Amino acid sequence: MKQLLDFIPLIIFFALYKMYDIYTATGALIVATLVQVVVTWFLYRKVEKMQLVTAALVAAFGGMTLFFHDDNFIKWKVTIVYVLFAVGLIVTQIIGKPLIKGMLGKEISLPDRAWRTINTAWVAFFAVLAVVNIYVAYKLPLDVWVNFKVFGLMALTLIYTLATGFYIYRQMPKEEKTD
Repeated sequence: MKQLLDFIPLIIFFALYKMYDIYTATGALIVATLVQVVVTWFLYRKVEKMQLVTAALVAAFGGMTLFFHDDNFIKWKVTIVYVLFAVGLIVTQIIGKPLIKGMLGKEISLPDRAWRTINTAWVAFFAVLAVVNIYVAYKLPLDVWVNFKVFGLMALTLIYTLATGFYIYRQMPKEEKTD
């Protein structure tokens, strides 16, 4: 349910972009994202920090997109979110508490080296996505960027998540694999 809730603003953005334009879609994205935060709070009595940061960035960069009537701001939002994810992961690794381990370590037992590898791999992934977004946003037509933002980034993230799952499985102690 929560994963579906996370995709609703993106679906609304895409649909309204295809029916109208980037500005209508951006306005709807802002509203849908803020509604998503409120609904998440009412359903779970908790909102993740990254969801709040993302909502704030959507509101800020989406607002600038609408105010200045310039789609460059909404394009930059994607890159900034990925850079913040990468920086957050780097910081947690530097202080010795990789965020990935904090998220999954209660359910999965892995050596610290494996958690560091996973954390570092996600830093690299987010950094690459940030750069690729800039390339697609500024070298290709707006239609291509919107499709990439909605489908390409989602597909790449899903594939990378699955690859991480395979890596985790290979790193698990043998007795946990049989359980």
